[in-house]
Amino acid sequence: MAATDVTMRVWRGDAAGGEFKEYRVPAQEGMVVLDVVHTIQATQAPDLAVRWNCKAGKCGSCSAEINGKPRLMCMTRMNTFQPGEPITIAPVKTFPLIKDLVTDVSFNYEKAKAIPPLKLKPKEADGTRRMFQEDVDRVQEFHKCIECFLCQNVCHVIRDHEENKQWFAGPRLFVRLASLEMHPLDIADRSEFIKDHAGLGFCNITKCCTEVCPENIHITDNAIIPLKERVVDEYFDPVMWLLRKLKK
Repeated sequence: MAATDVTMRVWRGDAAGGEFKEYRVPAQEGMVVLDVVHTIQATQAPDLAVRWNCKAGKCGSCSAEINGKPRLMCMTRMNTFQPGEPITIAPVKTFPLIKDLVTDVSFNYEKAKAIPPLKLKPKEADGTRRMFQEDVDRVQEFHKCIECFLCQNVCHVIRDHEENKQWFAGPRLFVRLASLEMHPLDIADRSEFIKDHAGLGFCNITKCCTEVCPENIHITDNAIIPLKERVVDEYFDPVMWLLRKLKK
């Protein structure tokens, strides 16, 4: 099948400023947005900066905002757009721009370093540790995260308020915390960290993070809300507070 020309509006620039530049390029049947970006690099703009790796929706590297919606470029097929429709590609907005479509996502890794790690309970008398399958299944979903950081990008707490980054970890890190807190062999107490350092209270459950997750992780329902319930039980439930006092 013959190639069809498409109009791509790609952000070009760096932290000092930039603008959208228009490219007219051929797109073959079966192409994804990343294919077309590579065509632009090969034929018109060899200095176009774009981050990618696996091209299979598993590395999370090629996150961008395509026609205003956060997506993976490698998983967004060209045939999902109307014929003749201009396609706009911009870098994710929550993180500092390095160049063109590449942003500095190191915020997420710095936050991850502060999370208290897995602390295993002692082994059984026979030297083993046992888990029920339903407990394993509960946390398995969280390990699907590919760290595309699209959930971080749409979270208004840090997208619209740079000053909150000091206090707020964001949905990707809440998924990480949930995977530890719900691990059947973990015995670490992270409730104070979640409340005071991860900033869970800033989240007002808009579910925008869940909506953009390419792995369909139920971030809000299965990670954030259970974490909120744990913090409430620990610090704000008067009945639990009284029971703790009576046990002392």
